[in-house]
Amino acid sequence: MLNKETVNLENSAVYMKNIFKYFDSFCALKNININIKKGSIHALLGENGAGKSTLMNILYGFYHADNGEIFINQKKVNIKNPNIAIKLGIGMVHQHFMLVQPFSVLQNIILGREPVNKLGILNINQTRKKIEELSKKYGLAVDLDAKIEDISVGMQQKVEILKALYRGSDILIFDEPTAVLASQEIDELILTMKNLTDHGKTIIIITHKLKEIKKAANYCTVIRKGEYIDTVCVKDTTEDELAQMMVGRNISLHINKAPAKPKEEILSIENIVVKDSRGFNKIKNLSLSVKRGEILGIAGIEGNGQKELVDAITNLTKTEKGKIKINNKEIQNTSPKNVINNKISTIPEDRHKRGLILDFSVAENIILINYNNSLFSNKGFLNIKNINKFSDEIIREFDVRPTHCKKLPIRALSGGNQQKVVIGREVSNDPELLIAVQPTRGLDVGAIEYVHQTLVKQRDKGRAILLVSLELDEIIDLSDRIAVIYDGQIVDIIDSKDANENKISLLMAGGNKK
Repeated sequence: MLNKETVNLENSAVYMKNIFKYFDSFCALKNININIKKGSIHALLGENGAGKSTLMNILYGFYHADNGEIFINQKKVNIKNPNIAIKLGIGMVHQHFMLVQPFSVLQNIILGREPVNKLGILNINQTRKKIEELSKKYGLAVDLDAKIEDISVGMQQKVEILKALYRGSDILIFDEPTAVLASQEIDELILTMKNLTDHGKTIIIITHKLKEIKKAANYCTVIRKGEYIDTVCVKDTTEDELAQMMVGRNISLHINKAPAKPKEEILSIENIVVKDSRGFNKIKNLSLSVKRGEILGIAGIEGNGQKELVDAITNLTKTEKGKIKINNKEIQNTSPKNVINNKISTIPEDRHKRGLILDFSVAENIILINYNNSLFSNKGFLNIKNINKFSDEIIREFDVRPTHCKKLPIRALSGGNQQKVVIGREVSNDPELLIAVQPTRGLDVGAIEYVHQTLVKQRDKGRAILLVSLELDEIIDLSDRIAVIYDGQIVDIIDSKDANENKISLLMAGGNKK
């Protein structure tokens, strides 16, 4: 283990020694040592709230360590802010991209590092040529004139990488880089990272995804509750061993559940049509039903109508035709409040845009959809005692960390712990129908195990579950029936016992089910 051995700094790109970080009285990092070799892909693995992002934010200059030393290329440095990190050749690709949506790709890449001559005039042509050369060298093809708001998430990530390379980064930190990517984009990113290291770059990945660590990384450092556990050679370590090191106990990577016992129909969708923002039919005469006591999974490549389907059910968009019924009562084209009143709970795809108010406290977010419940308010006055008591129950039951966080602004929590708050709130609302969209995005394997168990438990309590996920393994393992969506239509519905990855992948790509 690195903390107990003499460290060989030969060929070291980054060495962080005896790092401590406190937030008030909470010790987020305790005596962390980590050595990153030049030209390697080094994964940083740990539970939500373990301190991974905090450690990398110290390396990038967002935070200052309360104790410890940092060496870059074997030289001791003092990284007071991100500008110093950038000068030292460190770049960071954040989980939530730092891009200006109305600006072009080129404008975003050069923003803050605009090339000007002695008269202060921009030299765009020379810069464009430089970026085109970087794009070609590292296999990062992008349209430099496209606006960020018009390109895919995968393309936006390439822009972030190019932005770091344009600034001369030799050490690149990727914070949960695959959390928002489809499977094909993940494979492309792994190839990009390997190409970068082939050209001498060093990459640090913060991730929870064990399969991707096995595919991409050379080394993996595990942190648990702010403490260093071990650094291992990935090719000599199994996924089960990594999972056990991360959470300190045996983890089941497979979902154990009894056969479903579906009863009456809870959700009924009849021939709905939904247009997208450009006026094109995105959902085309789609019909679907979900019964009490079952999990119906929606499998499909991103962009085939999943978002529009969920938005129509939750009344965030209108249907052009067709009916949506909950317990045989029509709810289409009413209001999101009516959806909640009809006992539909939603774990949204984007917790920041649709699930949370980031400047509100954890407790305020927990009661967000029930603030006018008589338990929490009376004649316009909030009952703080009951709110705090209920929040403590949700925090404890869903293992939100840190445990005494109810008064903290929720933006202070890690992404995974923010997701736990959303899931706890929606499940505690005692829904008839629970819509779970990407429910395990950004969660570690221990939290994923818990979320899966929670969804199965809700199913067994007689809830109807609509699961929408880009994780095909999750859809196959968790669902009782699988509806495959392609080009806004359900092309087939398969019983889970008859499902396999090849069959579903073919349907997702528009292939014939026969």
